[in-house]
Amino acid sequence: MAEPLFDILRSHLSDDNDGKAIHLKDPVVNRYVSRLANLPIESLDSTELQSLSQASHSALLSLQSLCSRSSKPLIASADHFSSLQTSIPSFTTSARELPSIITSLDAATVSFSEKYSRSSENAVLDRRKRALLMARNVEKVSDILDLPTLLSSTIVPSSAQGSSTATLYNSALDLHSHIKRLHLLYPESVLLNTVYAQAEEVMQEMTSNLVQNLRSQNLKLAPAMRTIGWLRRIAPELDDSSGAARSGSGEGVLGILFLVCRLANLNSMLEALEPLRELADQETQRRKDSPSHLTNGNAWSGGQQTEKYLKRYIEIFREQSFAIISMFKSIFPPASSAVDEDLGAQFRLLGLKSAPPIKTKIAHDPLQPLPSALSTFPLHLTELLNETLTQYLPNVRDKSSRESLLTQVLYCAGSLGRLGGDFSLILAQLEVAGKEGEDAETNNEWIGVVKKHRLMADRLESLASGVENQSRAVREPLRTSTQV
Repeated sequence: MAEPLFDILRSHLSDDNDGKAIHLKDPVVNRYVSRLANLPIESLDSTELQSLSQASHSALLSLQSLCSRSSKPLIASADHFSSLQTSIPSFTTSARELPSIITSLDAATVSFSEKYSRSSENAVLDRRKRALLMARNVEKVSDILDLPTLLSSTIVPSSAQGSSTATLYNSALDLHSHIKRLHLLYPESVLLNTVYAQAEEVMQEMTSNLVQNLRSQNLKLAPAMRTIGWLRRIAPELDDSSGAARSGSGEGVLGILFLVCRLANLNSMLEALEPLRELADQETQRRKDSPSHLTNGNAWSGGQQTEKYLKRYIEIFREQSFAIISMFKSIFPPASSAVDEDLGAQFRLLGLKSAPPIKTKIAHDPLQPLPSALSTFPLHLTELLNETLTQYLPNVRDKSSRESLLTQVLYCAGSLGRLGGDFSLILAQLEVAGKEGEDAETNNEWIGVVKKHRLMADRLESLASGVENQSRAVREPLRTSTQV
């Protein structure tokens, strides 16, 4: 029924928009023709046209709403569709070039694997490993780089004193020991070599400060011992003196350094007497210019300024020389001269047998043993005093003033005599040389002063012994009564 009806309607139908003929095989056409065949004839004249208009209007509204909703996707789809004409040929060309690109990529991959292989030595990998190791240990490296700065902060000026100074110096020595230990552990490290060189420069500054401390005035025994101890830690080679050990002194180079520094301090204190020395020089010049006053009746007048200078000079000399030598003996005690006992004899006392001791030959050095620095230092001090007295003592013409000065010199010689440096006999030669041309009475001045000094010493000794005997006599009856 549908096919005859389609044949009747075909003559009234035109082709679709694409120019294609309408066939009954089209499902839409077949479905619509089958519907028409089942409708009554009255419906075809009355309601079918209205139904088709409504369907057309509904389709138009649907298309309009679809276009409004999907305008952008439709435009984008149209653009992409238009670009397919160029994209597909380009994709085809790239697909053809892909095999050659894969070959080049494979060659580059093989070259990279050979270049950065861990099985063989590679400079690039080693450099990267060092960079990674540096990145992981950047804090430790930073701490090592800060060591010289930290060491510099612990170095205090030589003028600073106090307990905090000792703490800072001890901290500086600990830091230097740590840097030195790191340098010994890793001698090939450029970083540690640089840090060690900077630390050595700082320690040189610290050594200069310590030496300057030894030259300071009013140096006490405790600070001097601490300073020598720090110098021994900074420069142990200065304390290692085989010649000093063989000579029995044991002070090494540090002992010589100590004496030189204290001698420099003594010279600076004596140079502070420059105003008094200038006045004494003026009196010396007057004495040399007008020697006729020595023969007049007032032979013991003049020399007051020289007397002041010599009194102050001898006082400073006595205090400082005694302090220097006493401190030296406390800081650098003499080496023991006792010979060690034979171990074989000790073994025999225990009933054991021992082999005879091996005798080692010691090379003979014609320049050894060197004398101790302390043995020659008092001679130098005596020469300083001798030169000063020889130059300025003739200016003092008053007899009582001269005797006072000579007595002061005797006390100075006695104080050094307690330390083994008595120079009173040398001063006897000084008096003979300093009083040429005078009469026999004035030449015996030194003898009279020595006699007075010895007489006073004997009186003090007798008084001391009398007091001791009296106290002993008082204690003896008390002891007897206690025993009874």
